[in-house]
Amino acid sequence: MSKPLHKPVSAFRLAVVGGVVLLAGAVLVWRAVDLHVFNRDFLKNQGDARTLRVVPVAAHRGMITDRNGEPLAISTPVDSVWVQPKVFATAHDRWPELARLLKLDPERLQRLVLARQDREFVYLKRHLSPQLAERVMALGLPGVNLQREYRRYYPAGEVTAHVVGFTDIDDRGQEGLELAYDEWLRGTPGSKRVLRDRLGRVVRNVEQIRKPEPGRNLALSLDRRIQYLAYRELKRAVFRHRARSGSLVILDVHSGEVLAMVNQPAFNPNDRGQFRPAQTRNRAVTDVFEPGSTIKPFTIAAALLSGRYRPDSRIDTSPGHYRLGRAVIRDSRDYGRITLTTVIQKSSNVGASKIALSLPDALLYRVHTRFGFGADTGSGFPGEVGGLLNDAGHWRRIEKATLAYGYGMSVTALQLARAYAALADDGRLHPVRFLRVEKPETARQVVPVRIARQIRRMLEAVVAEGGTGTRARIAGYRVAGKTGTVKKAAAGGYSEDRYIAVFAGFAPASRPRLAMVVTVNEPRDGVYYGGQVAAPVFSRVMAGALRLLGVAPDAAPAHPVRLAALGRPDTEATP
Repeated sequence: MSKPLHKPVSAFRLAVVGGVVLLAGAVLVWRAVDLHVFNRDFLKNQGDARTLRVVPVAAHRGMITDRNGEPLAISTPVDSVWVQPKVFATAHDRWPELARLLKLDPERLQRLVLARQDREFVYLKRHLSPQLAERVMALGLPGVNLQREYRRYYPAGEVTAHVVGFTDIDDRGQEGLELAYDEWLRGTPGSKRVLRDRLGRVVRNVEQIRKPEPGRNLALSLDRRIQYLAYRELKRAVFRHRARSGSLVILDVHSGEVLAMVNQPAFNPNDRGQFRPAQTRNRAVTDVFEPGSTIKPFTIAAALLSGRYRPDSRIDTSPGHYRLGRAVIRDSRDYGRITLTTVIQKSSNVGASKIALSLPDALLYRVHTRFGFGADTGSGFPGEVGGLLNDAGHWRRIEKATLAYGYGMSVTALQLARAYAALADDGRLHPVRFLRVEKPETARQVVPVRIARQIRRMLEAVVAEGGTGTRARIAGYRVAGKTGTVKKAAAGGYSEDRYIAVFAGFAPASRPRLAMVVTVNEPRDGVYYGGQVAAPVFSRVMAGALRLLGVAPDAAPAHPVRLAALGRPDTEATP
């Protein structure tokens, strides 16, 4: 009889196995209940913590335009590459691929990531073009992500750079009006909740938590057409005369609005890599200089205001020089006895000095301060300085005499332009504004209308035949202005070979609309007089600006125009 192949399983063993199975099943059921009922919220929160993220949503910065709505600064959407260091480290062997694509040094990339292993967010490169961003993501590297941002773009480039300024890589204003109105232009970022996969990539937008609020737009007083014209002509003059620098300012005489403001050297705000402080500062509001003979009209204004002088009053300037202690004040030649008008026309230092010395200190000081000298213009432009005008209580005779022709005080190009605009607008001094003005603010009357108009007529003589500013003339328009040739201060006195050429004026002289100041610093081609260097720039820019604004000519033609009309061939007409 053969033996059975298997021993029968005892009931006990079956019971044990069945009990184990039932217990395991019960445990699994309990665990499922525990996970889905008792710990559901905790586990959901843990899962969300690993896959759901709250990320910022960039806000669009406000646009800057010129007075006619032409864009001067706009923000364009771009992408920036960032990584999660721990996840990115899992693809260490492919880091060189990304480094080549982003044009980064592989060793620098490695140092950057490894030094920040404890972080969740590390930028690799900011502000990529859309095409490059797509190529980065096409690599499929773990832990590599894109973040939408905005990059500032300046359509006019260096033409408006000194006024508009620029932003940093985080779109915050750093210079110019971008800085002055940063809070106005800057938007409020939003936020949203997103779902990420195991590689950290966003796979779904879950919800918007806070909507981003874009910044507000800003309309400037600049006229981009006039700005381009001024930039071109100033750059040409600085290059032609091999000058160190230059500035040009144009104001609307009836509102105080800055229609153009340019400087040389300039810079391109779209290329942050070439910024240098010497190029980025707005010299027209930050750099001061002694105004030289361009200050003489204000000395004459004080003389007329005193009641002791009239435009035809005569001053003896013989023999062409005037000694004050050890100092000698000189004219270019002996003009003899000349009127106040001729003092301005010929730019007589001797005449201006003798007039100033005959006036009370307080009156001379009060007239200069009324025209805004010694204080900033209140424009609000970052870094604006107020120049220097010493208190009259500290003047010595020589200081008072040299002040009469613009030495011993300092101004900015903007200050000087504002003062000439006041002469042009019948003695009314307007606040300077870089924003478009719908309704001009109330101006301050600084001298009587009668005196302002007398000075205007004197300044027309400067541009007329025999004056120092004939190269500032404009065909068809009456021009009023004043030349200045300023020796620069040097150790122990004044330099004999370093000058600033200046011209300040306005047009049309009969009904002034625009005031302008041109300064060219250290021309080095052998020509340095204000009438030779700065006046021609004034002429070309002012002529173009008046025509762009449609300002009618106010000067009679030099020669009558003969009309052959209807049997009267000899008829002459003057428009």
